[in-house]
Amino acid sequence: MSYISVRNLEKRFVIREKRQEGALLRGKKTVRALQGVSFDVERGELLGYIGPNGAGKSTTVKILSGILTPDGGDVTVGGRVPWKERREHVRHIGVVFGQRTQLWWDVPIRDSYDLLKDIYRIPAGDYRTRLAELTEALQLGDLLRTPLRQLSLGQRMRAELCGSLLHRPELLFLDEPTIGLDAVSKLALREFLQWENRQQGTTILLTTHDMEDIVALCPRVMVLGHGRKLFDGALPDLLGRYDTLRTVTVNYEEPEAVPELPASIPLARDGKNLMISYSPQEYATAELIARLQAAGTVRELTVQPQNIDRLVAAMYREMDL
Repeated sequence: MSYISVRNLEKRFVIREKRQEGALLRGKKTVRALQGVSFDVERGELLGYIGPNGAGKSTTVKILSGILTPDGGDVTVGGRVPWKERREHVRHIGVVFGQRTQLWWDVPIRDSYDLLKDIYRIPAGDYRTRLAELTEALQLGDLLRTPLRQLSLGQRMRAELCGSLLHRPELLFLDEPTIGLDAVSKLALREFLQWENRQQGTTILLTTHDMEDIVALCPRVMVLGHGRKLFDGALPDLLGRYDTLRTVTVNYEEPEAVPELPASIPLARDGKNLMISYSPQEYATAELIARLQAAGTVRELTVQPQNIDRLVAAMYREMDL
């Protein structure tokens, strides 16, 4: 049996609309946040869960973590029904929301960790071992006596991750964990998540709009749109359908060298470099490179795929999301 099993998940919300002029009461509208979503996740998987705003990603996470009760369908996580066995369920999960905190704002983060130790009833010896392990991996040693409000955004996110993992959860939910972080902080966070998944076997479900997070971390990705599952599989399989544009930059020893290319492939010059944009579906990359090499002595040549965020935007447009 899969570690996470979701079958025909349904969730509806009733929203009150703005009262129309002359009406006594406000109207109501039912929004189907999730419509028959089904999937399985094996223990130890690192899964990316993506889709545009309002697709139902956060609703799924809240149901899987026991915060919300669905209107239909069956869900088990580690053999437990999250909203029916919530007290036992939360002992086995960790949750990090990029714009929310579980730590106390005005006290040193070490004091927050000590309180979480008591909440989760972590044995003293295991707590000391785990805290030392996490503070070293997340580089928090010099920050333990610092109040949360004095930390930078990147430091706060590392502190949140530490707090969520103190009790060694089997499953970690990450909802936009890198939002607002600088490039260095993002790289450090990704390296830590790979380490945690590899060393502890922690199952991780990541929802994010930052596709670089997905590329760096997730072998498998699911796409949700309008409350429905639209794709579930390997990320290269998904992006391959939308990788419609690549750019080649070539620098020749001979400044006058110009390759012979079909009229459908535009060619532009940027200083000493020639810039060529083409579709790999219409023109083979190997043939293009052969033509470039035949034109002269190549000093430098790079092939750059389309920006991944543009690929995902194209995917959303095609799926009418």
